[in-house]
Amino acid sequence: MIGYEIKVYDSIGNPHERKNLYLKEVAELQEKYEETKDVNYKNKLKDLVSKKNSNKYIIELNKVKKEEKEFLNSLKTLAENHKKDNNNILPKSLLKLDIEFRLAIEKIEFYKKYVDLSYDFELEYKSNKLLVEQLPLIIREYNNLNKDINFINEELKNIDKNQEGLVKKEIEEYIENRKKLLNEQKLQLKDKKNKGIISKKAYKNEVKQSKYKFKDDIETKSFESKEKYYINLKKSIEFMFKDGVKTRKKILNADIADLRRKTPVEVESKDSWKAIITFPIPGLGQILNRQYMKSLFFLLGSLFIYSVAIPYSLGFGNYQGTGISGLLSLAEGGARLDKSLIFMIEGIIAFVLLVFAVLILILSFKDVYGVLKNRFKGIRENNWFETKDNIDNNGFPYIVSIPALILIVFIVIVPIATALLLSFTNMDPDHQSKFSWIGFKNYAMLLKGEGMAGSVFWKILVWTLIWTFGATTLAIFIGFALALLAHNERIKGKVVFRTIFLLPWAVPAFITIMFFSIMASPGGAITEILSGMFGTDVLIKNSTVLTRIALICLQGWLGSSYIFLLATGVLQGIPGDLYEAADIDGATALQRLTKITIPLVLFQTAPLLVSQYTFNFNNFSIIYLFNQGGPFNPTNYGNLAGSSDILISYIYNLTMVNGYQAVGAAITIFISIGLMVFTFIGYRNSKAFKEDI
Repeated sequence: MIGYEIKVYDSIGNPHERKNLYLKEVAELQEKYEETKDVNYKNKLKDLVSKKNSNKYIIELNKVKKEEKEFLNSLKTLAENHKKDNNNILPKSLLKLDIEFRLAIEKIEFYKKYVDLSYDFELEYKSNKLLVEQLPLIIREYNNLNKDINFINEELKNIDKNQEGLVKKEIEEYIENRKKLLNEQKLQLKDKKNKGIISKKAYKNEVKQSKYKFKDDIETKSFESKEKYYINLKKSIEFMFKDGVKTRKKILNADIADLRRKTPVEVESKDSWKAIITFPIPGLGQILNRQYMKSLFFLLGSLFIYSVAIPYSLGFGNYQGTGISGLLSLAEGGARLDKSLIFMIEGIIAFVLLVFAVLILILSFKDVYGVLKNRFKGIRENNWFETKDNIDNNGFPYIVSIPALILIVFIVIVPIATALLLSFTNMDPDHQSKFSWIGFKNYAMLLKGEGMAGSVFWKILVWTLIWTFGATTLAIFIGFALALLAHNERIKGKVVFRTIFLLPWAVPAFITIMFFSIMASPGGAITEILSGMFGTDVLIKNSTVLTRIALICLQGWLGSSYIFLLATGVLQGIPGDLYEAADIDGATALQRLTKITIPLVLFQTAPLLVSQYTFNFNNFSIIYLFNQGGPFNPTNYGNLAGSSDILISYIYNLTMVNGYQAVGAAITIFISIGLMVFTFIGYRNSKAFKEDI
């Protein structure tokens, strides 16, 4: 036997005595047996279960359920007859309410005799009592509003057309005269403004007031037309009708829902089989649980699973691929025009669709099983009103997030997954159309520094780290120094200086980079100046060291504006009391800088500074636009990279220029993991992050 508790619990958690005397006796015997391990109790329990159908309570319950079935059938006949008799007399909505009210009266009389027999009967009795109490108010309000609407319709029919025409003509004349008056008022106000009697702002305000007064006067005059008056009144009553009746119905449903939460249910078994056998078809379990509206949403999930996800994963509807199997084969042995990359992408999409399908199956199973489990405890399943109310109150974040999640999956996760899987293949210039899986060979080649692509990997990585640290740190130093300078009280013309300091950020970066690239070229202004200063040819773009120094200096200058802006905002927010207290304590300017200014600035900007390091690590534009990654030295860097290439530009050369997509994907994954670790450590160690947690 399933373990029953002596008491049942409602949705709120309140315990209730069992009304099902059979289940109560079973629970008591089980509890006594578990406490004493006395075989007599076990035998009594078996005897009670075997003689269930002859149990006095069960016999009485089955008898009443049979009566209930006959009674409900008679109510259907009563409702149909009442509908026929009043179909042409009462409006459809009112007739529906009236039938509901009459049936509720009949149900009260039936169920009040059996409220002590079952919690289901008690709930029916109390629910119908609420209907009898509140439906007359709704019907009365409905009747009153309906009478008002009918009265207005009659008044509209009886309006004297000739008289109404005269009134409308009078209103039109009034509007014309009122427009003339408004124009005269505008001219008078304009004249006062021109003479300097009132200001420009006062003139605008007076004109606005005149226009508002004009609209109010026109609106008031228009109501002299009976037709317009009654039409507007009708709209108002119709709104009250819809809103008022709807609100009262919602209150009634909320009261019934509250009653359901406080009234438990008693069932003989968990019926876990329902969750298991309905697992393959989301929505079916909800139907068995009598949650019909909820089942519609899960049935849509079933439709998605069996008409989209599974067929696509098997290759139906694919452009070229064969679903999941195509992800494994990568078009090996396929047609001449089949491309492995398409097979891979379509295989990933098929996998994603299957993941969504599995999630729908799991959610449906958990929902069905949860309802069955709660029912066994005594908690009733939610009706549609309760489910809808729960969605309105708690489900909004999820509903809003689902479209964003789907977009993220297909525009972020799928490309990332493609890059990850591509790194385990041999896609290179010799295997562009068809490639195959090769495992970790690309990663091993990079880590060992072998092959054409891997031999320069570590050199480029070291330079990338130097570039990132040097360029970002220089930008932070320059930006912070400029912010301190502009914040100094003794500096005059701060607005001019701040505008100049922001220019590197305001001007598009690629224009600045191209401009400096031209000036650093042979014959360029910077090259000529440096050559004149040192008395020898200084060819920046032909020298690895000079190119790297130029790149770090240029990015330091370009990035300084952003840091300047961040630091300026923080500096302006530091209370002056801190500096005054430091002066009183005898602190020097250096001590105020190191103990107050720098810690406070870093506290506010540390997360953003970390992002600057990650940005410069992948700053492709400055490397490519300044010298295309040159100068090129095949002896040290081969034919795939220049001496100023960083990893991101190296990946560009590998993939877009030379066709080594697999190796490029491996490097991408490698640096992505590195950046995530660096960013995580940077954020974790920042004081702002520590204090937030």
